[in-house]
Amino acid sequence: MRRSERRRETRETRIVAELVVDGGGQAEVRTGIGFFDHMLATWARHGLFDLRLEADGDLHVDAHHTVEDVGLVLGAAWAEALGDKRGLMRFGEATVPMDEALVRAVVDLSGRPYFHDGVRLPPDQPRLGEWDVALLREFWRAFVTEARLTLHLDRLRGRNAHHLTEAAFKATARALRVAAAPDPRAGDAVPSTKGVL
Repeated sequence: MRRSERRRETRETRIVAELVVDGGGQAEVRTGIGFFDHMLATWARHGLFDLRLEADGDLHVDAHHTVEDVGLVLGAAWAEALGDKRGLMRFGEATVPMDEALVRAVVDLSGRPYFHDGVRLPPDQPRLGEWDVALLREFWRAFVTEARLTLHLDRLRGRNAHHLTEAAFKATARALRVAAAPDPRAGDAVPSTKGVL
């Protein structure tokens, strides 16, 4: 079973995470940011990852440090759990609707961090509860950096910030699930002509 545990402690945050890639979609998440908890639980459910995560951050300042550091910890947990990525599909893609919103996520477990943010959340909806919508970009940028993967997120249509954000988490979960799945024809080969990812 591919799993990992990661911790991060700074003057701004303390985060503990346990991730099981081959899970059943169970999540126990406490970050102090209700909407973020909902998004992480949604990510676990639609990726069929098991996730236990607790974050204690300086929310009296704002949510930025907590969200970014959770992204770093979760990305590091993902990279550790996948190991050398032998025998995996490597690429994954998913397009997910949520009412009027439609978001596409495309993933490459390339070993090269790159994030394209094409979600373009509407500026007239700056907050969802305690969640600043600009934090969507910060979370995925941090996750991609530590997970060492490429992620392209694109809004195909939609106007509601809640729907777009949730569709982005669901689409990314499903794309990661496909990319991390075993390739039945690859054996234990690394999916790269370089022999390493």
